[in-house]
Amino acid sequence: MKKLLPIIVVLVVIAVFLGGMYNGLVQQNEEVDSAWAQVENVLKKRADLIPNLVETVKGYAKHEEDIFVKVTEARSKVLDAKTPEQAAEANAELTKAIGDINVVVENYPELKANENFMALQAELSSIENELSTERMRYNDKVKVYNQDVKRFPKKIIAGMFGFSPKEYFQISEADKETPKVDFNK
Repeated sequence: MKKLLPIIVVLVVIAVFLGGMYNGLVQQNEEVDSAWAQVENVLKKRADLIPNLVETVKGYAKHEEDIFVKVTEARSKVLDAKTPEQAAEANAELTKAIGDINVVVENYPELKANENFMALQAELSSIENELSTERMRYNDKVKVYNQDVKRFPKKIIAGMFGFSPKEYFQISEADKETPKVDFNK
């Protein structure tokens, strides 16, 4: 029995060590999932605001129907996205469509002065800032998680229990371009 005691102690220490690594990965996985859920919440909030913005602009620009169709389609894609990659692509498309609305707005000075439109623009701007913050938090959580999943010895535990690296929420190439402001139009 005395010969087995050191072996049992070593096995218990190893089990506690491995269990701690597993629990750490579970916690980080949950933090990433929670951060992603918050990104989805902000994307939904943004998507929910878009119909109000579209309806306000529609009243002034009835002949710009194709722009409104693009915005509606892009909004649907954001709501249907299942992965960070799909959400990033859909978000880029929606951002472009919103930019198209802003071009229409430039052609209707009375719309720019409309209180409802100004309030919607302010709210949209606030949501854009919130989205940027939540995207950053999500990516920070993914970074920490991915580093642990890829480092030894947690890499072994991660592989045994199916923990794999997560996707970052990245902006599209179009979103990386600096917007052009031209007051001569």
